[in-house]
Amino acid sequence: MQNNHHKEHLYKILVIGDLGVGKTSIIKRYVHQNFSPNYRATIGVDFALKVLNWDQETVRLQLWDIAGQERFGNMTRVYYREAMGAFIVFDVTRPSSFEAVTKWKEDLDAKLTLANGKNVAAVLLANKCDQGRDMPNNNGIKMENFCQENGFAGWFDTSAKDNINIDEAANCLVKHIIANEKDILQSEVPDTISPQLNSGGSGTCSSCFRS
Repeated sequence: MQNNHHKEHLYKILVIGDLGVGKTSIIKRYVHQNFSPNYRATIGVDFALKVLNWDQETVRLQLWDIAGQERFGNMTRVYYREAMGAFIVFDVTRPSSFEAVTKWKEDLDAKLTLANGKNVAAVLLANKCDQGRDMPNNNGIKMENFCQENGFAGWFDTSAKDNINIDEAANCLVKHIIANEKDILQSEVPDTISPQLNSGGSGTCSSCFRS
């Protein structure tokens, strides 16, 4: 949508990961600025809307809260459709939830690509960092290497409870979504030659990595 010089963008963002890693809490913290310790498993999919002012433009984020068990079903292809970005979440106190991250990323990449054939931007969230971590190997350098190897745009330690890095992670993802959208629009313009910023094809940007 465009009104005079003011543009509005609507981006669908997936929030995926194993059951109980804190996906719903992250969305509630980001959208409503609150946190509840009472756990209730998401059934199927839930939605929330966040409106941002971004470089004098309006960005509306439609956040899709995908239930943790949905990776094992056939509905994810429907849920993923037309998404422009994704958060993949794991719980730093549960190593098994980190081991599932690659499966979620593979599922996402297999079922969803952008119009230019690239994978959608994905940011990895190491959630519940306020509770410490049970994975001693989960340090900054190894996480950076993991993200680069698996095509993540970046990663963040997060806590929905203490509001740690939620906004920063979202801003990182939005930045990559907008860059991808511009890439797609440029590729659709005939007789235009533009350099490919991500020649490696992974979509990884070290500027979003936390050390």
